[in-house]
Amino acid sequence: MSKVWFVTGSGRGLGVEIARKALAAGHAVVATGRDPEAVLTAIGAHDNLLTVALDITDPQAAVRAAQAAVERFGRIDVLVNNAGNFYAGYFENISPEHFRAQIETNFFGPLNVTRAILPIMRAQRGGQIISVSSLAGLIGQEFVVAYAASKFAIEGWMESLRFDVAPFGIQTMVVEPGFFRTELLVEGASTIWPDLTVDDYAERTAQTVTAWSGMNGLQGGDPTKLAAALVTLSDSGELPLRFVAGADAMAAVEANLQTLQAQIDAHRELSASLVIDHEHQV
Repeated sequence: MSKVWFVTGSGRGLGVEIARKALAAGHAVVATGRDPEAVLTAIGAHDNLLTVALDITDPQAAVRAAQAAVERFGRIDVLVNNAGNFYAGYFENISPEHFRAQIETNFFGPLNVTRAILPIMRAQRGGQIISVSSLAGLIGQEFVVAYAASKFAIEGWMESLRFDVAPFGIQTMVVEPGFFRTELLVEGASTIWPDLTVDDYAERTAQTVTAWSGMNGLQGGDPTKLAAALVTLSDSGELPLRFVAGADAMAAVEANLQTLQAQIDAHRELSASLVIDHEHQV
């Protein structure tokens, strides 16, 4: 059955592919971005496509975009929180302003959009909320302290949100992609390099910036296939709580699970001993 998709960050990268695949599957799509004309150009004109201006850090803009979607299509069935950016760097190289900006976009942005759309889904007694996190939302990595913090926050919010909305027939899914050939690493488009200089980090920063810049366009993951997978999962009607996307992500998560189990086992006796001893309680 045809659904109405609402996709943020549809001007480039994965957002474009999600919009195209949803349209190809027979769904209607509300594609949003800061520049709706650029979104239209990126996706291509389609009878079932509505492009809407949306800065996800603006709560009122989110409300207006949701209203525009309902005015055009009458409902919103699938929300995809895809928009985001990447403030790279070591912690001491990232200014407090940049760190807050990272959280504002990657965490509070999806909250703004979801807060605007949930009343619509509750009234319908149905819907799906899909939030694009990252492998960095499950496993901390070097040079991504701000980005990982924002994505770890998404993970906790989404995992808990499902309990809030399940009684209304609303499902949630968080997506953890590994390295996909999107525009996330394009400087000035989605990536912002460190804005502070600390001598102790200078050499490692230069090496890492060079390495990450060279990685752009060489990532192994195909965003077109990821977009198709998300449409397939949505159309199945039963969203998994998590979708770990990509062979690299699966391998990393499986290795991390083993590490976590080893850490539990290493201190199992000490951890289990942390209970109140009623026999000796005064």
